[in-house]
Amino acid sequence: MSAAPARRIAPPPFLADPALRAVLAALPEARVVGGAVRDALAGRPVADVDLATPRRPDAVIAALRAAGLKVVPTGIDHGTVTAVSGHRGFEVTTLRRDLRTDGRHAEVAFTDDWRDDAARRDFTINAMSLSSAGEVFDYFGGIGDLAAGRVRFVGDAPTRIAEDYLRILRFFRFWARYGGGAPDAAAVAAIAAAVPGLARLSAERVWQEVKRILAAPDPRAAVALMADLGVLRAVLAEGAVPARLDRLVAVGAPADPLLRLAALLDGDPAALAGRLRLSAAERERLEALRAAPALSPTADDAALRRALAGEARDVLLGRAWLAGGDAGLLARLAAMPVPRFPLRGRDLRAAGVPAGPELGRLLHELHAWWLGTGCTGDVRAELARRTAART
Repeated sequence: MSAAPARRIAPPPFLADPALRAVLAALPEARVVGGAVRDALAGRPVADVDLATPRRPDAVIAALRAAGLKVVPTGIDHGTVTAVSGHRGFEVTTLRRDLRTDGRHAEVAFTDDWRDDAARRDFTINAMSLSSAGEVFDYFGGIGDLAAGRVRFVGDAPTRIAEDYLRILRFFRFWARYGGGAPDAAAVAAIAAAVPGLARLSAERVWQEVKRILAAPDPRAAVALMADLGVLRAVLAEGAVPARLDRLVAVGAPADPLLRLAALLDGDPAALAGRLRLSAAERERLEALRAAPALSPTADDAALRRALAGEARDVLLGRAWLAGGDAGLLARLAAMPVPRFPLRGRDLRAAGVPAGPELGRLLHELHAWWLGTGCTGDVRAELARRTAART
C-alpha cells in the first residue's frame, strides 16, 4: 500500500456529528472522501459526507450490522453501501481502481491502496481523504490547488477526460465555484481537444451539469471559457449569448439556473428543453420566462394585478430581472397580493344560470370584466346585475 502523505488539521465540526461518529466507530479505518473534505478545507458548508474503506463490501456490511446500524446495499455491485445512522444515510465505498473505461463508465476492481483510489478521481481538489482524527491525505496536491483557486485534473488531463467525458462539464462546475485567476493550461488544452466527446453523454447528464454550472454564485467566467473552447456551442446548440448572462448577474439577479438559462439562450426554448430533456416544470417555466416582455416599470397597479392574475409571480419577477432588474418594479411585484377570481361554475348555477355553453360564456365574460377593473371590481354584484337583466 502506498505511503500516505498526511497533514493534520483541526478536525472540522462535522466530524463531531454523533451519527457520523457511530459509523466511524464501526469502521475506524474509514476516511471521509470527496466533496466534504474539499469544502471543509475551503471553509464552506459541508453537505453530504461520503466514506471510503479498504474493507470489502461484505465485511463493511458485517461491521455496520454488528454495531447496530442499518445497511442498505445501494450500489453493492460497485462496492457502495449506505449506512443509516441518526436517520441519515452515509455512503461507504470500498477502495477501487479502474481496469477499463469507455468514455462514460468504468470497470473497476477493489483495492486496499488509498492512492489508487484517489488516482481515479477527477480533480486534485476532489481526491483528498480525511481520517476521523483530522489527518488529510493528499496524494496529488489538492490542498495547494484549492488554496490557489486551481482546478487541475488528477494525472494526465487528456487521459482523465477520455475516461469520462462528463469531466469536461464538471471542470467548469468546479472552476465556477472554486477557481481563481487563469484556468489550468493543461486542462484547457485537453478540454478543447475533447469537445467532440460531449456528444457521447446522455442529455440528462449534460443538463444536470449545465444546471449546476449556472447555479454557481457567479458563473460568468466559466461560461465565457466554455464559449471560448467550443463547449457552450456543443451543449447549447440552439445558440447562446454570454453577454446577456453577464448583464443578468451584474444587476444582482438571484442564482437561479433556469432564469440564467433564459438569459443565456438565444434559440428556441422548446427545442432546447426537448433535446436536453428538461422536466415538464422546467420546460414550462423556461418557455414562460421567454414568452413575453417584462412589465414596464411605469405600469400602474391595475396592470400589475392583471399580470399577477394570469402568470406565476416568479415568472413575472424573472422577466423583470431579464429586462434589467428595475428595483421599483421588482419590489411592487414581490409585495402585491395575487388577485384571485372569486367565481366558479357552481356560483353561476346557484344564481340560476343553466349548465352548458351559456354558463361557460358568461363565466368568461365576467372574468374579462373583472380583469378590466384591475381585478378589484365586485364581480358577484356584476353577476347579479347580468342575471337580473336576462330575466
